[in-house]
Amino acid sequence: MVMILRLLGRRLAALPLMILGITLLVFFVLQAAPGDQADSALGEGASNEAKEQYRQENGLNDPLFVQYVRFLGKLLQFDLGVTTPPAKSVASMIGSAFPLTLQLTFLGVMIAVVLSLVFGVLGALYRDKWQDQAIRVFSIAAIATPSFWLGILLIQWFALGANPMFPSGGLAAPEAGFGGWLNSMALPALALAIPVSASLIRVVRTSMVEELDRDYVRTAIGNGVPYREVVARNVLRNALVTPVTVLGLRVGYLLGGAVVIEMIFALPGMGQLILNGITSLDVNLVQGVVLTISVTFVLVNIVVDILYLLINPRIRTV
Repeated sequence: MVMILRLLGRRLAALPLMILGITLLVFFVLQAAPGDQADSALGEGASNEAKEQYRQENGLNDPLFVQYVRFLGKLLQFDLGVTTPPAKSVASMIGSAFPLTLQLTFLGVMIAVVLSLVFGVLGALYRDKWQDQAIRVFSIAAIATPSFWLGILLIQWFALGANPMFPSGGLAAPEAGFGGWLNSMALPALALAIPVSASLIRVVRTSMVEELDRDYVRTAIGNGVPYREVVARNVLRNALVTPVTVLGLRVGYLLGGAVVIEMIFALPGMGQLILNGITSLDVNLVQGVVLTISVTFVLVNIVVDILYLLINPRIRTV
């Protein structure tokens, strides 16, 4: 527990610096993007005087450093600004859209974990047999398949035709309950999870093979401990250390992939917000979405580090 608290303290102490670095990168990259915020807000048909007045009122003529300090000051007050006309609070829009992106990402993670554990363990237990070869072919094909293309294929296979099994897009109404929600999220989550699970399958298989070849496995089996019990109690737990670390890195891919998948399946999440922000050159909206996703990724990796300590007791004794 002391080791976990120390790790948590170090990560939380470094969190403000990481967030500051993220804000620097996001702010200056978006400021360097082509286009004029005044044109986006007022339209290209607005007069030069109106555009200049808009820039003056919104501080767009100030030096970039002054604009960045002003941006940080608002951020400390959890003020992400407003969108270009019609003006809406960026924070409230993210508050409405982000839960859906988290739900899709969480469901994708669950599917990826289940697939990687089942197929990774089977591949290790039946190494070099036909089951292992079939799983290897599946994982290679899935890794090479982009999630957006897989999403389109899933729509064609399961959402179109005379008897569709799932909706082709959109989110189920709240009155549809959990079943309706799961039905509308199944295809997007699968499209998001399968490419990630494929890479995790290889990691789980490799870790399992390494553990199965260790001396303690042969010793336990030689002493009469059932093979299944050795695998379930010892091998599997020890083999999960590396996959958990890799999964933490893949969560960033899942968050980014969720943004693309949401646009394909017409889900009102962060993907729709960032698309609207980019097409309308709404800097505040794009900054808010990117910052939210980036900070979430950092927090998820802190949780993964803690899980790493919980799974691997050897680290806690170092």
